[in-house]
Amino acid sequence: MVTLTLPDGTKRAYDGPVTGLQVATDIGPGLAKAALAVKINGELSDLNLAIEQDCAFAIVTSKDEDALALLRHDAAHIMAEAVKELYPNVQVTIGPAIDNGFYYDFARAEPFVPEDLEKIEKRMAEIVDRDEAITREVWSRADAIQFFKDAGEHYKAQIIESIPEDQDIRLYRQGNFIDLCRGPHLPSTGKLGKAFKLMKLAGAYWRGDSNNEMLQRIYGTAWADKKQLDAYLLMLEEAEKRDHRRLAREMDLFHFQEEAPGAVFWHPKGWRLFQTLINYMRKRQEDADYVEISTPSVMDRHLWELSGHWENFRENMYTTQTEDDRVFALKPMNCPGGIQVYKQGITSYKDLPRRIAEFGKVNRYEPSGSLHGIMRVREFTQDDAHIFCTTAQLQGECETVVKMIMEIYKDFGFEDVRIKFSDRPEKRLGSNAIWDTLESALKGALDQMGYPYSYNPGEGAFYGPKLEFVLRDAIGRDWQCGTLQVDMNLPERLDVHYIDEVGDKVRPVMLHRALFGSLERFTGILIEHFAGRLPLWLAPVQVVVATITSDADAYAAEVFAALKSAGIRAEIDIRNEKINYKVREHSHVKVPIMLVVGKREADEGKVAMRRLGGKDQEILALKEAIDILCDEARGPLSGS
Repeated sequence: MVTLTLPDGTKRAYDGPVTGLQVATDIGPGLAKAALAVKINGELSDLNLAIEQDCAFAIVTSKDEDALALLRHDAAHIMAEAVKELYPNVQVTIGPAIDNGFYYDFARAEPFVPEDLEKIEKRMAEIVDRDEAITREVWSRADAIQFFKDAGEHYKAQIIESIPEDQDIRLYRQGNFIDLCRGPHLPSTGKLGKAFKLMKLAGAYWRGDSNNEMLQRIYGTAWADKKQLDAYLLMLEEAEKRDHRRLAREMDLFHFQEEAPGAVFWHPKGWRLFQTLINYMRKRQEDADYVEISTPSVMDRHLWELSGHWENFRENMYTTQTEDDRVFALKPMNCPGGIQVYKQGITSYKDLPRRIAEFGKVNRYEPSGSLHGIMRVREFTQDDAHIFCTTAQLQGECETVVKMIMEIYKDFGFEDVRIKFSDRPEKRLGSNAIWDTLESALKGALDQMGYPYSYNPGEGAFYGPKLEFVLRDAIGRDWQCGTLQVDMNLPERLDVHYIDEVGDKVRPVMLHRALFGSLERFTGILIEHFAGRLPLWLAPVQVVVATITSDADAYAAEVFAALKSAGIRAEIDIRNEKINYKVREHSHVKVPIMLVVGKREADEGKVAMRRLGGKDQEILALKEAIDILCDEARGPLSGS
């Protein structure tokens, strides 16, 4: 007897083993047709696999969240089948589902070209139309290795040789194509549908090791239906228009060059935007009783050994050796430096919590292939802060940080913020009792404040659990920005303490807190979120005063001076060009406001205000215009 407990709590009993398809058919023919897979005790499984024991049971259709990963995984396999049919000498290696799509790596003597993607995609559609059954087979290790070697698939044979002896060797057959895979899979190729598209070609090292041979990677995307696919492709099209690298060139914000890979050359306008972010955060932190410090960028290896970074992060650190044989490292993180400031003098329990902030520039080596504009760089600025507190103060400090983070994101136009909670990893420092305390404080803060959160089981840092704050931008993309981590490891390693009520030395709890995260990355996110059309308070150039004729040059200078005096970031354009040309040019670089003046405006002491993207203009007295601009440019914080 096998008893299945359905999601609604009802039970279905069968005399012997039963497949998910049989259960779906029993419930109704519509469900049987829509079924893609099943969940057995929360784990995805093949629809046609026999269920032999009592379990919690659910049928997965294309409407379920779990279906997307399954569809994308099968799309990768169907793409591999199409490639093998079109190019029989290609070797198939690894092909997983990924966020928004899938890829497969292939070994081929000739490079694929974009035209090949069209052929492969067309063949994939044909394979879907064939509706080939996808069946799971368990082979012996020796037979599987020999099969792939005989087929010339040496990479697959290598993968099987590396699989632990106690694991099954599962192969999936669809038509004449057989692939190694843990599964699960759709019941047939026809279930995939045709809401997929091959996107691009890239290179990838075998098993991600640069010492191995280079393979060819084909990326694709797959969705539950055509409507979702079209929406995704439209989002990508919009994302391309918003690409911060292109907008930065147009707006003259920053550039990169080979002499400093992964580091930003800020131009005056970009640096002004960057400083606006820092000034905003500085005011926020002052209001929240933080003190600001600055610590050295280069510190002796010994400190990094004490902190554990040398052991755990050495491959990402830049180092140098001086003539006296001392080894120094460019700091990859601000924490050890901040702790040195805390340790100067004696801290009493009455002084806690101590909130110490730093806009610290850090350097971390990233592979050149992973660099991406200012979203992924090797040198960046973190709005770090380290909060030292007692265990009793811990949850309250967590609540204060969470509240601050959510308010800040709202100030920048991000209303949709997701919180992820990452708990203890398998390899960690400290006792379970300590981890219980730290995790309870983080979860307790969120529960107390009523914020929902999702779990990332086992994804905490080795020294403590963490919260990650994920922003959803104007076109639906998610960006992980702020973090809050709780740490009792570094205070131990670097001998941090405070004096308690009875005069004993006690270890404080240390909170690592970043709000923007990387200021460079947050700048890029803002540029793309607003498509370059930054709110007036953030815009590097807020207003341009432009003349219609040279008769208004003197008056334009007066307007410009009045704007500057009022604290408005302004420029003046008195070139001998037509006003339509000037409007187009300043609109192209995303200046929010233009004040257009001609002889009439000069005679009447007025300006014609044009807003970016608007077709109309408003005639205003100069003082009225300046009052409006000052009010709009004030930003979310008084004095920001």
